[in-house]
Amino acid sequence: MSNVQTTYLKDYKAPEFGIKNCDLVFELFEDYTQVTNMMSIVKVDKNSKNIVLNSVDLELTELYLNDLKLKDTRYIIDKETLTVLDVPDDFKLIIINKIYPHLNSELDGLYKSGDIFCTQNEPEGFRRITPYLDRPDVMAVFKTTLVANREKYPILLSNGNTASSFKLDDGRHGITWDDPHPKPAYLFALVAGDLGVVKDTFKTASAKIVRLNIYTDKGNESKCKHAMKSLKEAMLWDEEKYGREYDLTLYNIVAVDSFNMGAMENKGLNIFNSAYVLADEDTATDANFMGIQSVIAHEYFHNWTGNRITCRDWFQLTLKEGLTVFRDQCFSADLNSKEVQRIEDVKALRERQFVEDASPTAHPIQPNSYMAINNFYTATVYEKGAEIIRMIHTLLGEENYRKATDLYFESFDGQAVRTDDFLWAMSKASGVDLKAFETWYHQSGTPKLHVEERYENGEYKLTLTQKVPNAVDGSEQKPYYYPLKIALLSDNGKEILAETLIVSKDKEEFVYKLKSKPVLSINRDFSAPVIVEQKENNYPFLMKFDKNSFVKYESTQSFGVLTIESIMEGKVVDEEYIKSFESLLNTDIDLSYKALLLELPTVSTLMQRQTEVDFELIYEAKEKLELHIATKFQDKLLDIYKKYHKPTCKDIDAKSIGERSIKNRCLKLLSALKNDEVIELANNQYNESITMTDRAVALDILENISPAFAEIAQADFYKKYKDDTLVMNKYFSILAASHREGTLDRVMALQNDNAYNELVPNLVRSLIGVFARNYKHFHAKDGYGYKFVVDKIIDIDKINPQMASGLAGAFKIYEKMNIENKKAMKTELDRVVSTQSISKNVYEIVSKIIKI
Repeated sequence: MSNVQTTYLKDYKAPEFGIKNCDLVFELFEDYTQVTNMMSIVKVDKNSKNIVLNSVDLELTELYLNDLKLKDTRYIIDKETLTVLDVPDDFKLIIINKIYPHLNSELDGLYKSGDIFCTQNEPEGFRRITPYLDRPDVMAVFKTTLVANREKYPILLSNGNTASSFKLDDGRHGITWDDPHPKPAYLFALVAGDLGVVKDTFKTASAKIVRLNIYTDKGNESKCKHAMKSLKEAMLWDEEKYGREYDLTLYNIVAVDSFNMGAMENKGLNIFNSAYVLADEDTATDANFMGIQSVIAHEYFHNWTGNRITCRDWFQLTLKEGLTVFRDQCFSADLNSKEVQRIEDVKALRERQFVEDASPTAHPIQPNSYMAINNFYTATVYEKGAEIIRMIHTLLGEENYRKATDLYFESFDGQAVRTDDFLWAMSKASGVDLKAFETWYHQSGTPKLHVEERYENGEYKLTLTQKVPNAVDGSEQKPYYYPLKIALLSDNGKEILAETLIVSKDKEEFVYKLKSKPVLSINRDFSAPVIVEQKENNYPFLMKFDKNSFVKYESTQSFGVLTIESIMEGKVVDEEYIKSFESLLNTDIDLSYKALLLELPTVSTLMQRQTEVDFELIYEAKEKLELHIATKFQDKLLDIYKKYHKPTCKDIDAKSIGERSIKNRCLKLLSALKNDEVIELANNQYNESITMTDRAVALDILENISPAFAEIAQADFYKKYKDDTLVMNKYFSILAASHREGTLDRVMALQNDNAYNELVPNLVRSLIGVFARNYKHFHAKDGYGYKFVVDKIIDIDKINPQMASGLAGAFKIYEKMNIENKKAMKTELDRVVSTQSISKNVYEIVSKIIKI
């Protein structure tokens, strides 16, 4: 793979040609699709003689320049381009080509998901449909005609509004779609199938009626209610918070099973992974409902932050994704619990992005280069990107932020722009100089903030020292500029002051005149995505008194981490931590928030703090603490469980979700006892509860503590849901995440299960992907977990390189592993890079991990 080309941001060149209009005709047949592409093209750079179109795996049939059919001496076809020679300044190009969607297992371009034709064109899928200038800074007005068998494909959808329809004598029919808004090719979409639909309308702020449709497999219509409700809530929220009104009279969503991503914001026709549309209480967990609400909103919000204003090039990806993630996080916080939402957002960031930032695949939110752009749809670009927007919001304040986003929309509507343009709007409208803040866009790694406190003679001195990691190439990086929310508390827990500091130097001091030494509450609301290192800490005090919900949670987690680490060193369980945990058990607060406070630190959190990772040691210590807590507080945990266990409640309001959260947290803590009483509770919960939330938790507990009861419950679960792919994802995930002996053997056997299909990304993620995150068995010292996953990476890469590179990400912690595991990892990763046919997607990830 030494011939893999790298694309660099510094080499960006503006397009030499522009496309004014693109009229497409798709004639859809079972064994092929014929695409007729009619483009009006204008030469931007008058010195350009030839137009080079992106074209991958296309079978060219005919080519016309201004109605003149071209001979093969006038064009050149190679592996990834179609070059038309000696073109005039203004011309029309007609290209007719064939593609084979039913053979497209990469799910990129036009493919079939079951019996449904659908597309995924971000970032570079359109070139697999027809030759085109497939780059985000080339924007054209599209008109699309779809022609297919009207009995098998009665629903024909594309971007924009319907313009006309017709029937043909051969049993086929067609519909023409007209999208008035210029867009890049990555936002093009089509869908054809025999689908059920749920319809509704939304009245915009200007009294325009927008027709809303959610399409899905017939029989699933009843599972679309929550998605439709979420869509309408998102439309209203965007009008109220950002002044953004929807700009078409039609908004369509289609749910498909086979999809590489979560969803795609194609203009007016969002295509969704069905996992983020379909839900009812019998088949979806509370987390699924929250996820649907978030992703539905995310894709809708892209209409302005991604579609109306798009990226100049793919290095600017965080321009739309970081901003839109921030928007969907705020939406979810406004509709639900702000405290819980913020903690969940930070948990996700630390579990995924912090690990990425500490690995050889670390990169800035605006990368400098890539081999395969699909590899940069990462937690860094998305979640860290959102944190950077959140810091801008903090620096500007709500009022100035709104002025700045208004200016951004007014200045760049209909354009493909850069992150610099967004920062310009933020600074221009607010008067806040963000020049120093640009470092966040160009540096990688998670900065640390070392905190020292001193109190002498009525003076409290807070010294903050930035510890900025080197870049992946070893080069030094600059200190960051960011807001840091703090408070100083008196010895009775009262706030003496609360303010936002600006951290901007390697080292700086903040001095306060006080009558006594305060207790520091730092990085409130997680105001900056940094790791705080404190010489002193008073976690029990903050757990008890701090009014900031995030710092209270953070203190609980930090104290738990220190307690487990002391157990890893051979010490007894810290009884002060146990007393603090008991006070949380007795606290009367929001139940969803309380459930988070009672959660022990994850294995991932503990792993990130180790210089050399040994998962066996981590699991042993954590399990010891779990057993200690379960034993000491058995009666209290049982009381809470019984009080809130309501097996016939299926409501998804905040109160019901909170009750399920707290009682399931207590049941999980009790499961460390592995006694008959807990097994009976879990078994009864599985059999009596009517929500998937309760059944999935019970099934997971039984799997880990009672093989006999688990086998019976799993057989029942399988029989009931074997034909429901979304529920089977949960089934495979529970088994792949199991801590019981023999998990790898069972995972390998499940590949032959009738409900499993390696062509469906969700199923691969739920079985192979979840196993690769099962630290206990994936990282087993015998190395068999590594061998299995590498075998799957090599196999799946032949089918779907994007899925394979995602699995390869499980090896990102290679550098931090102990010598024995590292050696086993290296042996397997060497096999990947020595595979001659390996894709550039996989090669890029693995070559960075082992530093080729």
